[in-house]
This record gives sequence, C-alpha cells and structure tokens, in this order.
Amino acid sequence: MSVWVREAVTVFGFPMILAYHTIGMGFVAGLSSAMDLRILGVARQVPFLELKRFLPVMWAGFWLNAVSGVLLLIAYPTKALTNPVFYLKLSLIALAMWAFIGIARRSFHDPVREDGATSPIVKLFAVASLACWAGAITSGRSSTGYARPL
Repeated sequence: MSVWVREAVTVFGFPMILAYHTIGMGFVAGLSSAMDLRILGVARQVPFLELKRFLPVMWAGFWLNAVSGVLLLIAYPTKALTNPVFYLKLSLIALAMWAFIGIARRSFHDPVREDGATSPIVKLFAVASLACWAGAITSGRSSTGYARPL
C-alpha cells in the first residue's frame, strides 16, 4: 500500500489522497474557525445556534482527514514518525478537537444568551481552537514536505 500511494502514476494515488486531505481540512478547520470567530464576536447577526447544523459536516471533514492522513502516513512512515514536528501537529489537532468539544458542550447544550454573549471559558476555548488549527496547519506543511514533483 505504501509503495502504491507513493509511486502510483495515476491521479487516484497520492494526488487524490492529498486532495481529500485538503478538502477535509477545509471543512474541519474552516467550520471550526467560523464557529470560533462567531463566539469571539464576528458576524453577530448570525445566530450561534444556527451553526449547530454544520456539526455533521465538520465531523465528516474530521474523519475524512483522519483516513486520508493515515494513508499519507503510510506513504512516508519513516519521514513522518521520526519528525518531532509531526507529533506537534497531532498534539495541536487533539487540542483543537478538545477545545471544540468544550465549546459544543457548553454552547449547544446550554444555549448562548439572546444577545450573543458567551462565557469567558467558551471564549478561551475559541481562542485556543483558532491557535491550535493555525499551528496544526502550519506544522503539517513543515513536517511532511508532501510537495513532490509531478
């Protein structure tokens, strides 16, 4: 499997897996960031509870990223598993998801007040989530070196 993902001359190998990984990242990090920014006061006219309907899309993006990430790891296991930045990336993803779950538990089960105010802990989770996603994406680019000539 590792050789096929890495060396296949078809678009269905490495390029397609990387495209799926990027799409999944867009959904999970993008929707999470939109939610975080709304918590921090951006786009106050959007009801926060309306964002709840995007949760299944966000989770689908997360699992798409998990599966495609494992396939990318299989392609270059030594390169990734010997790189400390790869472990930083995984830690930041775990922290970002922990922050998201903290936001979801405190905000969707105990709705935000009508004026859009949220508790300081939820705002702290939102800031942590934004920082973790930015760090995970940045460390992902520097830890993998997936750019390869076509």
